[in-house]
Amino acid sequence: MAVKTGIRRAEVEAGNVPTQRTAPPCDPFVAFHINKGLVRKYMNSLLIGELSPEQPSFEPTKNKELIYEFRELQATVERMGLMKANHVFFLLYLLHILLLDVAAWLTLWVFGTSFVPFLLCAVLLSTAQAQAGWLQHDFGHLSVFSTSTWNHLLHHFVIGHLKGAPASWWNHLHFQHHAKPNCFRKDPDINMHPFFFALGKILSVELGKQKKKYMPYNHQHKYFFLIGPPALLPLYFQWYIFYFVFQRKKWVDLAWMISFYARVSLTYMPLLGLKGLLGLFFMVRFLESNWFVWVTQMNHIPMHIDHDRNMDWVSTQLQATCNVHKSAFNDWFSGHLNFQIEHHLFPMMPRHNYHKVAPLVQSLCAKHGIEYQSKPLFSAFADIVYSLKESGQLWLDAYLHQ
Repeated sequence: MAVKTGIRRAEVEAGNVPTQRTAPPCDPFVAFHINKGLVRKYMNSLLIGELSPEQPSFEPTKNKELIYEFRELQATVERMGLMKANHVFFLLYLLHILLLDVAAWLTLWVFGTSFVPFLLCAVLLSTAQAQAGWLQHDFGHLSVFSTSTWNHLLHHFVIGHLKGAPASWWNHLHFQHHAKPNCFRKDPDINMHPFFFALGKILSVELGKQKKKYMPYNHQHKYFFLIGPPALLPLYFQWYIFYFVFQRKKWVDLAWMISFYARVSLTYMPLLGLKGLLGLFFMVRFLESNWFVWVTQMNHIPMHIDHDRNMDWVSTQLQATCNVHKSAFNDWFSGHLNFQIEHHLFPMMPRHNYHKVAPLVQSLCAKHGIEYQSKPLFSAFADIVYSLKESGQLWLDAYLHQ
């Protein structure tokens, strides 16, 4: 007897297996798994039957033609070799982070601990931390090595030893974000709605109609400068990462984190003492936090934010992401996350290949009438504030008049 909710055997054999029942059959599987043969072996146990011949392969909420052409694009990308990393690129990237780290310490050792060397040291360390953040993102997405083992090992080294954060915490949050970007209650990156901010036009009006006012959202574009960029890392992430590892008993992550704090203490305490070390540490986290928030939010906050409407993989990614123009500085400053559209469509693609696939993605969007947004860096920053102001005003109008 045919089972309506089953998975077609042909899809299992082709690797077109969903990671969750609401996802399109092929695309999340391809996007997130580096060793598809191994994962397919374990997913076969989830085969529960065949779909009846009269059952549609696509739900009405899915764009069948777009999905088909995107899968053709995936095959083209594979043939072009765009999923293969240039290991020299990532080695040099790691070396430049280590050099920044050493230069920060040498600044204090050579020039003393007066205000100017101290500030220069903080800037150099902040730069190293921000760039290490972009590099751990590469390893976390399995986009550097052809095997998961080496990617995971280097991910632990960069995020754990160089930054003092748990790899499991990043994986837990970040892959939820990629699966359902800008979908309320499914993307943890927008969990600041509604307790701190009213995000997106639809959700803000909904909040206003419900007469909910956790914050004065019509002023959120102003208080964003106080509780957003300066506070996220030093006031929230800094304590939450320890809560996470103890709550979930992630002792391997904790060991890597301890190695970071031991290294920083042994390096800087002889020069600065305990108070100076703490001052430097939180200044670095403050500077890094501003860098991190502006870069990570410029691609998503101004875009469409809503409840999950069960759209296809490609449409879900495209409506939630935008790009920032390519330049040597923008690529370095954002860790190539200025190519956010390409990153979300091909999360395992090495970042140095984003610009090569971008014209193909633009053509796909143009053919299907989908807007492909790319803007200057400072326009992208300004759009964060403008979108917060707009959604705050929409909340207020709905709160007062609907």
